Amino acid sequence: MLRLLGKLYGLVVDLRNALFYRGWIKSFSLGAKTISIGNITAGGTGKTPLVAYVAEILADAGEKVCILTRGYGRESSGRVLVSDWERVLVDARAGGDEPVELARKLIGKAIVVADADRVSAAAYVKEKFGITAFVLDDGFQHRRAKRDLDIVCIDATNPFGSGGMLPAGRLREPLENLSRADAIVLTRTDLADDMSDVISRIAKLSPTAKVFRSRSKALAPTCLSEFLAADNGSPFDPNVPLLAFCGLGNPDAFFESVLRGGYAVQHTEEFADHHYYTQDDIDGLEKLARQHDAGVLLTTAKDAVKLRALNFSIPCFVMKIQIEMDAAEAFRRLITSS
Repeated sequence: MLRLLGKLYGLVVDLRNALFYRGWIKSFSLGAKTISIGNITAGGTGKTPLVAYVAEILADAGEKVCILTRGYGRESSGRVLVSDWERVLVDARAGGDEPVELARKLIGKAIVVADADRVSAAAYVKEKFGITAFVLDDGFQHRRAKRDLDIVCIDATNPFGSGGMLPAGRLREPLENLSRADAIVLTRTDLADDMSDVISRIAKLSPTAKVFRSRSKALAPTCLSEFLAADNGSPFDPNVPLLAFCGLGNPDAFFESVLRGGYAVQHTEEFADHHYYTQDDIDGLEKLARQHDAGVLLTTAKDAVKLRALNFSIPCFVMKIQIEMDAAEAFRRLITSS
């Protein structure tokens, strides 16, 4: 049944793409440089750090940057200005966890807007803020917005999502549609084995796309209160036994990064992607930590933006992840010259 549903889903996706190709559904220019960053699979692929990385490249090149995002999982509707140049304006429930995470990271470099209608949102922020460059977050399937560069993230630890279409597998559209991509970024290559077979398959699916490899670099953890206050924080003792928790599309990648960082992981606990935490969740995590003799909790920046109103009796720390790009200068030139 799932395979049948997957085939039907694939037919619908192909029909929609055909309507765009033939011009029966229109695409619209956003009136400024536009770079799309997206996935061909559902779930976490390490896209959010890449969105931030591209926005920083554009900002450093003198562009006025706006990230346009749907804001998946937010409790609000319509358009939400998540941040202006100076501050984050809403919490994660109103703006979405990933948009708020991006907004915090990019203060002074980019504004963030959550709106399902990214064409309309682009017109609004272009007029209000004088935007000269847009980054479409999760934009590969959002074909109403024309783009100058289409980048697709592929998670090296699970590159093709078992090959099945949703809901039978994790593919959001057939692999052959990678031919639309101008560039493909392999993420988390530090957590994967030999990549030669994956790169060979990508070359057949998208022979003209530029392929880049990247790694996820885990930064030294910061105390939750200091993270939320945008403070650098004091050093973290990696020898302290800890419980790691997260609500991500690919939680194993986070846990593996923590383990490879040499931290004393006693237990891991995962929640659904985009999970909004309650006090009962935190109380349960602390109970587990005590059972496993863990003295601290450790989570991600995406999770941390949803913890502000909750109380902790055990210290909670936040590990931020940033992307490191092989051929970084070639990638920068691709972004700035598009």
